[in-house]
Amino acid sequence: MNYVDLNGKTVLITGAAGFIGANLVKRLLADVPTARIIGIDSMNDYYDVRLKEYRLVELNSNNNFEFIKGNIADKALIQSLFEKYRPSVVVNLAAQAGVRYSITNPDAYIESNLVGFFNILEACRNNPVEHLVYASSSSVYGSNKKVPYSTEDKVDNPVSLYAATKKSNELMAHAYSKLYNIPSTGLRFFTVYGPAGRPDMAYFGFTDKLRNGETIKIFNYGNCKRDFTYVDDIVEGVIRVMHGAPEKKNGDDGLPIPPYAVYNIGNNHPEKLLDFVNILQEELVKAGVLPCDYDFEAHKELVPMQPGDVPITYADTDALEMDYGFKPKTSLKEGLRKFAKWYKEFYL
Repeated sequence: MNYVDLNGKTVLITGAAGFIGANLVKRLLADVPTARIIGIDSMNDYYDVRLKEYRLVELNSNNNFEFIKGNIADKALIQSLFEKYRPSVVVNLAAQAGVRYSITNPDAYIESNLVGFFNILEACRNNPVEHLVYASSSSVYGSNKKVPYSTEDKVDNPVSLYAATKKSNELMAHAYSKLYNIPSTGLRFFTVYGPAGRPDMAYFGFTDKLRNGETIKIFNYGNCKRDFTYVDDIVEGVIRVMHGAPEKKNGDDGLPIPPYAVYNIGNNHPEKLLDFVNILQEELVKAGVLPCDYDFEAHKELVPMQPGDVPITYADTDALEMDYGFKPKTSLKEGLRKFAKWYKEFYL
């Protein structure tokens, strides 16, 4: 593994106004004050744009951060950014997210996740970088029965278009790593949550509905298990990976072995959705988002599985721990407490 020093370097982060992107920028600005961070985001309205603007406010006050509003599917824009800023490290977090939305709006996934990622790869080819880190997803495991999910497992049976695009990203990155010796690392994120997160995520939607006195539907009768991972833990993992690029080396035939790696980045501790909801409601009451006498039972409905959903996500994170010494440390209670406090400040 090659150590990548970020001091004095230019780092390009796509999806910089997104949930993980904004938190990553914030942390890099604090930890590496000599680095120059370039952020790009399309600021689309897949969810409330006010949240993206809120995340950017804090970042824009730092002189080492420059924000560009634009779409990674715009090839000319991406090429010009690479030529102008010459980034040493690229973190591609821009993507059309969400499993269910991919059933109703497939075009958005092809544009952002395939065309957009292709543009990033082409730019890295024409303007060599020290390390390309990109977001994959736990959804690539589809309906694999074997748990915990390991990056050694076959992932050839996606159950949503979203998952198919993320698996495609890994394949495309591998091809570019092989052909052009681009060090690339894919990260399969497992259910990320926290303050100022994505409103389409279950915990956020549950909170909105409970506050409005609506009934929340808990899929698979509450038996779904998710490897909920707090956003600060995800960011810690991403930064460690940024610092360690796969090594460039040649095989016995004298040709480059692709400097390519894929890791799971999750909590390694799946929680039942019903338990998650119970902790969430306790923290919402404590934070004053919901009244003390709120009748939760009257607002909960246990329903069957949704198409495209999987019953359990559970990350085998041994490789990440072994190679980068990374292990998430935020408990569900602590993470949801921070979310509930933020929600109260932002919405109430």
